[in-house]
Amino acid sequence: MPRRSYDQYCAAARALDVVGDRWTLLIARELLAGPRRYTDLHADLPGVSTDMLATRLKDMERDELVVRRRLAPPASVYVYELTPRGSGLLPVLQALGEWGAPLLGERRATDAVRAHWLALPVLRELAGLCEPGVVAVRVDEGEFWVRVGEGYGFGSGSGSGYGYGYGYGYGYGDGAYEGGEPDVRVVLDAEVAGAFARGETGLAEAVARGRVEVSGVGALAKALGASPSGG
Repeated sequence: MPRRSYDQYCAAARALDVVGDRWTLLIARELLAGPRRYTDLHADLPGVSTDMLATRLKDMERDELVVRRRLAPPASVYVYELTPRGSGLLPVLQALGEWGAPLLGERRATDAVRAHWLALPVLRELAGLCEPGVVAVRVDEGEFWVRVGEGYGFGSGSGSGYGYGYGYGYGYGDGAYEGGEPDVRVVLDAEVAGAFARGETGLAEAVARGRVEVSGVGALAKALGASPSGG
């Protein structure tokens, strides 16, 4: 299928020619966590049909946002991952999420949710602290980790995660952190997680108010407000 275009000599219009189709940016959101199998992407994108996902991935490969490759043994499975161009969508998705946070309102009965969908706003806050490290975040729906500083990573508690390094200075993934113990552990209850997602409170603000369980040692833990005793 030929690429559709707005045919406007405008950078915003050109960008929407590439990422403006339904599901494209949400696929990029999932792949910011690292390489994913097709089945993993489908599981974490509720509502997308298999045909639509396949089409969008092909479009993203064509536009050099995504590459498909086979992992070395013993995994030997095919995964999709973002190119450096595709990873450049991180600030776009963060800005879009920040703009859209007030639109969330209370969670509807029909709303799907995944723990790691909170990773982008958490990552933005942690980057503002200017301290490298890994934070494991637990919410009612599960646990994810976020890394700021050197390297980019992905981990999965189910054993389906794939680690790699690009040196972009950020990263997040589902489940247990495969690189060892995180520097900080954070636990958000449903009320605080919802308020954070809607932009009604910041993570550091919630910690300062005693509404978040946080523990750890080191500079990042201190910057986030972890108890000196660690965890």
